[in-house]
Amino acid sequence: MALAWAGLPTLAQAQADPADPLPAPVLRSTPMLQERIPEAARPLQPVYVRGDSIAGQADVRAVIDGHAELRRSDTIVRANRMEYTVADDRLQAEGQVHINRAGNVFDGNRLDLEVDAFRGNFTDANYRFLATQAHGDASQVEFLDRERSIVYNATYTTCQRDNEASWQPDWMLKADSIHLDQGEQVGYARGAKLQFKGVTVLPIPVVSFPLSDQRKSGLLPLTIGLDNVSGFEYTQPYYWNLAPNRDATLSSTLMTKRGVNLGAEFRYLEPTYQGKVRLDYMPGDRLRDRDRWAYKLQHQGQIASPWGGLGLNLNLNRVSDNNYWRDFTRRDTDRTLNSRLLPSDAILSWGGQDTSLMLRTLKLQTLQDVASPIMPPYDRMPQLQWRYTPLNLGGGLDLTVEADTTRFEADPLLTRQVNAQRSYLMAELSRPFLSPGAFFTPKLKLHATQYQFDNPLSNGMTSSGRTLPTVSLDSGLIFERETALFGRSLLQTLEPRAFYTYTPYRAQNMLPVYDTALNDFNLATIYSDNSYSGHDRLADNNLLTLGLTTRFIDADTGAESARFGVAQRVRFSDQRVTLPGEVPATDRLSDILFGASVNWTPQWALDAAVQYNRETGHSERTTVGARYSPGNYRTISAAYRLQRGTSEQVDVGWQWPIRNPWATEDKGRDGGRWYSVGRLNYSLQDRKLVDTVVGFEYDSCCWVGRVVLERLQSSVTTSNTRLLFQVEFVGFSRLSLGANPLQSLKDNIPRYQALRQTTATPSRFSNYD
Repeated sequence: MALAWAGLPTLAQAQADPADPLPAPVLRSTPMLQERIPEAARPLQPVYVRGDSIAGQADVRAVIDGHAELRRSDTIVRANRMEYTVADDRLQAEGQVHINRAGNVFDGNRLDLEVDAFRGNFTDANYRFLATQAHGDASQVEFLDRERSIVYNATYTTCQRDNEASWQPDWMLKADSIHLDQGEQVGYARGAKLQFKGVTVLPIPVVSFPLSDQRKSGLLPLTIGLDNVSGFEYTQPYYWNLAPNRDATLSSTLMTKRGVNLGAEFRYLEPTYQGKVRLDYMPGDRLRDRDRWAYKLQHQGQIASPWGGLGLNLNLNRVSDNNYWRDFTRRDTDRTLNSRLLPSDAILSWGGQDTSLMLRTLKLQTLQDVASPIMPPYDRMPQLQWRYTPLNLGGGLDLTVEADTTRFEADPLLTRQVNAQRSYLMAELSRPFLSPGAFFTPKLKLHATQYQFDNPLSNGMTSSGRTLPTVSLDSGLIFERETALFGRSLLQTLEPRAFYTYTPYRAQNMLPVYDTALNDFNLATIYSDNSYSGHDRLADNNLLTLGLTTRFIDADTGAESARFGVAQRVRFSDQRVTLPGEVPATDRLSDILFGASVNWTPQWALDAAVQYNRETGHSERTTVGARYSPGNYRTISAAYRLQRGTSEQVDVGWQWPIRNPWATEDKGRDGGRWYSVGRLNYSLQDRKLVDTVVGFEYDSCCWVGRVVLERLQSSVTTSNTRLLFQVEFVGFSRLSLGANPLQSLKDNIPRYQALRQTTATPSRFSNYD
């Protein structure tokens, strides 16, 4: 039997006229190359049959003997013998029957199938699914339609068979029946039991499990824990896939010493808004003899209109009492509710082409501890801000105007300051002069502030005002040259920079501090015109900052391979404006800042920052970090942090294979591989470990085991210690003891990768035959 491609000459024609070139083939799209063939196109697909011998009547019936094969759309059937009836689209096959349905494979002895509807029966069959490579055996497979089937007296596992006749999977689900729904990508097993290493670990009358990594409704892996505060803990979550853009998770936790905690989380995602709501409620907690509760609401939304975009952002957090953060430390899904400072923030914003408006309310809940009290921040009840930034001002000028009025409220007995209404108007005008090798930017800023206090200050003032100008000049040069280092072609830059700023002195020490703090001193903030964030202090600056940066850029890729920088500030007059408790600076020369970042190869990275005091000859602050990541599931990071007189710490994190540790590929993982994981944070000053996370992972071909010891510092004198254990049956479920160790590893180890993490869904053409 021969096939000819339409539109191309035959071989005889090409040989008869070799001077004429073959016409270029024209490519066109076809539904046959799509992952899912459209339903409207399926009835139009022809049926192809072939074999050693074919008998019957065209368009009526065909009988194929020997190496029989039938193809239609994304379905392929092979057998020793088959009979196909055209009228009812029915196929009967026997002897080494093989089915490939969109990459999912079935093998058995006898098949009776309606081909297009994919409805029928298959006896003594085994199967393998493309998405998860899960497979199993069954006494009978009943095909209900193209998406659904039922396997009877079935097994299910993702362990891959080896060539040994005595092979048994490490884990296996045995069931009286398994309903497989490829459309929903979920399986439902009845009369099931889960076996691990030949031992039944969990009898399950009814269970559902995923056939891919898509979301599905059903019970999530349970968690079991034990500690001296809550006693034995059992947590069972349930996932509810409401819609492609909405879902909910319900959970209940039994604590033998305390009671039952109920939790719920609802998430939604729309084209113009998204968010989630979380609720927790524990009636009659025997630990505190009261009801405990917590809620969290997050929402981000944007509405477009001809007059600009209108946005609404909500971040609301509240708990029942001051001890909530210490009594519910095992919540792994949302650590915000475990902090001692809980914001409830609502922002209504509008943005046009040049103008934006914002209305904000911020109220904070401060959880107090007698041993370690916190000064509560001020609430903003409310804040109204207007900002104007014209895009086309002309003359190369840049202008920004910002007006703000905020009501600051807090308990005066705790803050020892009065509440107030603060309003300010700030205008910035600059004119950048740019060229390929240089830049120069003069800037003029005017800042006017007005306070109205609820009660008189200690000097009797009920109101106060302040208006200050600031002038700054920012300039720099950029030199380039071609060079080579270690056999690599590089482009090296040399970038000197000078920044001058001047702000006259105004007495401000009597003003309360509502939202202001001292900026961190680093290579970014050293080029700023104010040493403070917020608007309660405007530094009296008369400063010149000089800096030098050099970069090495890969000539082939344009990637930055290394950067080195140094900067120092020159002070022409003593500092007079300070925050409460701050010592004014009088040195004419500041500490010298050094910075380096090296990414010479994708595997290595180095970052360093040093604040050097030239008078003492020591660094005031030092941070040095290095990372080595040669491949998947291999990463080592180390950091040294010094804050002279305050802290000195070493931080090390890693994920690394133990067997054949220096191999850059995962050869032999199907035979099992051990990994060491952990993070150690050690205080050199206190000579003790602050945070400790150490453990092991074992990656078999179809299951992953994890055991982790976690000790995290919760306060100066207390810490939380727990032992976490988990067995993950790949493609099926996870069983955890003592909370989720996978979440702990992700939170604590930089660049940690979950073993057997799926990166892409395989194509049906990857299993095409």
